Amino acid sequence: MITDARAFQQEFVPQELYHRDGEIDALTSTLQPLADGVAGGDAFIFGPSGTGKTTLARHVVELLQRENLTLTSTYLNAMSNSSRADAFRALANDAGVANDLRRDGTPASAFADRLREIDGQVIAIVDEVHVLDDYRTLQSLWEMRNLTLLMVCLDEDRLFAEFDGQLQSRFGSARTIRLDRYSIEEMTAILRGRVKAGLQPGVIRDDTLRYIADLAAGDARRGIALLRASVEHAVDDERDEITADVVEAAKESARGAVRQSRVRRLGTDKRLLYEIIRDAGDLDGGTLHARYEDRAQDPVARGTRRKYLARLEEYDLIASEGNGRGKTYAYPHQ
Repeated sequence: MITDARAFQQEFVPQELYHRDGEIDALTSTLQPLADGVAGGDAFIFGPSGTGKTTLARHVVELLQRENLTLTSTYLNAMSNSSRADAFRALANDAGVANDLRRDGTPASAFADRLREIDGQVIAIVDEVHVLDDYRTLQSLWEMRNLTLLMVCLDEDRLFAEFDGQLQSRFGSARTIRLDRYSIEEMTAILRGRVKAGLQPGVIRDDTLRYIADLAAGDARRGIALLRASVEHAVDDERDEITADVVEAAKESARGAVRQSRVRRLGTDKRLLYEIIRDAGDLDGGTLHARYEDRAQDPVARGTRRKYLARLEEYDLIASEGNGRGKTYAYPHQ
């Protein structure tokens, strides 16, 4: 049944992106100078979860690297590495220029220097940019003459409202790409591409793909997770075909897979906050902060914690009710 399991991984970057031609052209034109060995224009990709922001970014960077062998790409997911030191370390390590530097005890400036010393241009994808602890990290990256920023974020208005005047000035003229949720037809085409890349012909009919697309409600991450879970369910049951009843049986597994993929990306303090809420089921804010401070090795400030909690809620990992001292938190997946 399966010819290439990689096609069902969220991180898989297909050779062709469906229904994003205009966005690919716009982003490529902004970054095209990189293919010629000079700095490109910084850019943002905004859109709801599951609209293909990261896939679009990676796809365009791969296209540019085909034209310039000296172009270095690097990737940071701020859900995993949101502090200044962790961000620079992750970017330098992903670029392959800091493998000899120790994680502990090495200052952020040492990792930043390695990025500056790269021979040739660098394109840095900063995913979940709104989760960074300190947006001055972006200012430091912007000041690197050999580095172009491609930033991925959910909400444009909220991000710029959190920027100070200097950052608004720096990035106010950056290219902005806005992605909307996929229609059922567009989602079906995306799933069809994954099936073509990863399954034998005839395993799943187009009406079943459309059913998955309808359930995904415009979210490609959910659609791909449901397709993968359906494939796994069919293999386990020794089925020759993936039908609507197989998809129905795989729904809960797919929801859990999406949730766990988000949990795996959480940095230490975000994960600790999540685990405290998950284990408690529900609790008030004061108890949450007390338990966090008791368990964290190096507790972050309350303001940073509140930012982390807001991001966890954005991704449906936790829920909250109320405001101020009366705010309570709950785990919504019991």
